[in-house]
Amino acid sequence: MSDSPAARLQQLFEGHRLTPTQRRIAHSMVRRAGDVPFLSSVELAELAGVSQPSVTRFAVALGFDGYPALRKHLREVAPAESEEAEDGLNEYQQAVQAEIENLRHLSDLLADPSPVERAGRLLAASRPLPVLGLRAASSQARGFAYFAGKVHPDVRLFDEGGTMLADRIDSARRAGASALLCFALPRHPKEVVEALAYARSAGLTVVTVADSAFAPVAAHSDLLIPAAVGTGLAFDTACAPMLLGRVLLEAMCDDLPDAQARLEEFDGRAAARGLFVE
Repeated sequence: MSDSPAARLQQLFEGHRLTPTQRRIAHSMVRRAGDVPFLSSVELAELAGVSQPSVTRFAVALGFDGYPALRKHLREVAPAESEEAEDGLNEYQQAVQAEIENLRHLSDLLADPSPVERAGRLLAASRPLPVLGLRAASSQARGFAYFAGKVHPDVRLFDEGGTMLADRIDSARRAGASALLCFALPRHPKEVVEALAYARSAGLTVVTVADSAFAPVAAHSDLLIPAAVGTGLAFDTACAPMLLGRVLLEAMCDDLPDAQARLEEFDGRAAARGLFVE
């Protein structure tokens, strides 16, 4: 596993049954892993948008006597990153370095390919295949759907919310869909959480790419694969979620026996139409 503060926090939380409020605290801690060992319980509560007693109960749920004991442990196992490596780097370079670390963490996660392989089988078998991504995650969903449409016979992109979203989920289910792929990134729209809950109630298996295993969508996902976002700039950066989407595409292609033939057919049509500049 990666030795980053975020990775060490993930390992601390794994194996514990956390309430939705506690998952929210864990999610906030992972996103601010470098700062968390130095936050008071009040500051952490404000960061997560919960009450201070909730932070105390969270620490107890992890097996500590209280938050002071948890914070002491965090300072030992997840200390702030050394600043030496960042000397001379401007804020833009630091953001790039943070994304490189996110990619390293994703690489370590993929050392066990079984979750991605399982996801590929689920996505390949779903006809049609609905792909959901709203707001910040819409570009991830659209990119996946664009490429998936070249090898999968029926991909349906859901990148707009509103009252029609449940109708579109129903329509996909009636047409034979068995799984739904969701890209969920901060800030997490309430509508996405509700849509995943509805999709599961309709009988769909939900596969989710999210920024954390403790993201709000986790409770409504059958299979969640995390890929961290960068938070060093005014707006989050999502290199790791995008790459994970391409990895899922590869896994899906492995379970589509006619994927290569479909790609060759597309290339032939594109050449005949002069679609691309050579």
